[in-house]
Amino acid sequence: MASAPKRFKAAVESGSQRKRSADPLCGFLAWCGRAGVELNPKVRLSREGAVAGYGMLAAEELEAGEVLFTIPRTALLSQHTTSIHALLEEAEESLQSQSGWVPLLLALLHEYTASNSHWQPYFSLWQDFRSLDHPMFWPQEERTRLLQGTGIPEAVDKDLANIHLEYNSIILPFMETHPNIFDPKLHTLELYKELVAFVMAYSFQEPLEEEDEDEKGPNPPMMVPVADILNHVANHNANLEYSPQCLRMVTTQPVGKGQEIFNTYGQMANWQLLHMYGFAEPYPGNTHDTADIQMVTLRRAALQRAKSEAQQQLVSEQWDFLCQLEMVGEEGAFVLGWDEVLTEEELSVTLKVLCMSEKEFKEYKEQDGWEDDTEEEENSTLSNEALSRLKTPCKKLLYDSVLLTLESYGTDLKAEQDLLNNKDAYVKLSRREQQALHVRYGQKRILHQLLELVQ
Repeated sequence: MASAPKRFKAAVESGSQRKRSADPLCGFLAWCGRAGVELNPKVRLSREGAVAGYGMLAAEELEAGEVLFTIPRTALLSQHTTSIHALLEEAEESLQSQSGWVPLLLALLHEYTASNSHWQPYFSLWQDFRSLDHPMFWPQEERTRLLQGTGIPEAVDKDLANIHLEYNSIILPFMETHPNIFDPKLHTLELYKELVAFVMAYSFQEPLEEEDEDEKGPNPPMMVPVADILNHVANHNANLEYSPQCLRMVTTQPVGKGQEIFNTYGQMANWQLLHMYGFAEPYPGNTHDTADIQMVTLRRAALQRAKSEAQQQLVSEQWDFLCQLEMVGEEGAFVLGWDEVLTEEELSVTLKVLCMSEKEFKEYKEQDGWEDDTEEEENSTLSNEALSRLKTPCKKLLYDSVLLTLESYGTDLKAEQDLLNNKDAYVKLSRREQQALHVRYGQKRILHQLLELVQ
C-alpha cells in the first residue's frame, strides 16, 4: 500500500543564486500549495540534475510504493475545470473533431492568454513554448533530410493538415461567436499549433475502466500540473494512479538519493517519442523501440520476384484478398520489436498468402481464409526464434522487404554507428541531428537484426 505524503512543502532546488521572486518554479510551487497539491518532502523539483528541462529528483532515498505527490482533480486543467467550461459544454456538438482535443485546446487558448487565469503560475514554467522542438516546428527540408524513412515526416504532414483544418473550420467560427473572450489576432494559428504540441508533450489521458472500453471512446486529454514535470524513460521508477478525488504519483521501485524520478508515457518507440514529445532515448535505452515495414513494401517485393505476367496477376489477387480479410492496407505497417513482431497475425498471414502457389491460393480462398490447423495457430507468435524457422519462401520475401525498407533511409547503419562511436563528431551535431540519429539508428538495428534472422 502506498504511503501518504505530508502536506505540501515548497521543495525547490536552490543551486542557482536567482531571486526566488524571479523564479517561475517558486511561483508555481506556491500555487500548488494554494491548489491543495501535497508534495512528499523527500523529493524536489529542479532544472539541475534532470535529463531535460524541469525534473523531479529524490532528496532522500525512496522505497517502492511511496506517494511522491497528490493532486486534487480541482487543480487539473481540462475542458471541465476551465473558466469557460459552460461555453464549451454548450457548444459540445460543434466542437467535435477527429483528434478530440478541440475543447481542451480552446481552454488552453483562453487560460494561457488571460492575465487573471487561475493557471498562470503553471503556464509560467513554459513561458513562450520555445522549449518545444517537435518535428512539426522543423523546416520541411530539415525534417525530410534527418527523418526520411522513419515515418515521422508523414505523421507530421497529417498533423499539420489536421491542425489547419480544425483551426479554420472549428476554432475560428467558435471564436467569432465569442468576441468578448477570443481574438483571432491574439489566438492565432501559430499559437494553436504550439498548444497542440504542448498537449502532445504534456497532457494525460485517464485510462478507461475495463467495462467501458468497448462502449466509450477514449477520455479527453487533460493537463496535470506537477505530473507533467517528470521526464520519461522506458525503465521508469514511478507511475501515475487515478482515483475519483485525486491523482497520485507513486514509486514503482526504490530510488536512490539524488536520482531522477521518471514517469512513463507508455510503451513508446523512439519515432513516437520524437514525433509526440520532441525527444528520443539514446540507444540502447528504449526497450520499447520498434521499426516498421510498410505493408505495400511486401507487395512490392512479391511483385519484383514474380517472373511472369501471370505471377504478377496472382500477387495482385492475393493482395486484394488480404485487403478483404483486413490483414493489410495501403497505409498500414508491420511493426517489429526487439524480440518479436508486434503485428504478428497480419505479417504471418500476409507472408503465407503471398508465398502460395496458384493452386494453394485457390483452395485458401474457397475457405475464406480459414484453416483448421492447430499447429499453424500455435506458431502464429512471431518471436525472433519463430522468424528464424519460417519457410524459405517466406524468409526470402521478408528479407527482400527489409532491404527495400532500408533503402528508404538516407544513410546506412555503419555510417551512423561510426558517428555514435565518435564522441567528438557526435557532440558537434545539433540537438535535432542527435535526436534524429537515435531514431534512425534504433530502427535500423531492429531491421538488420531481422535480416540476420531470415537470411
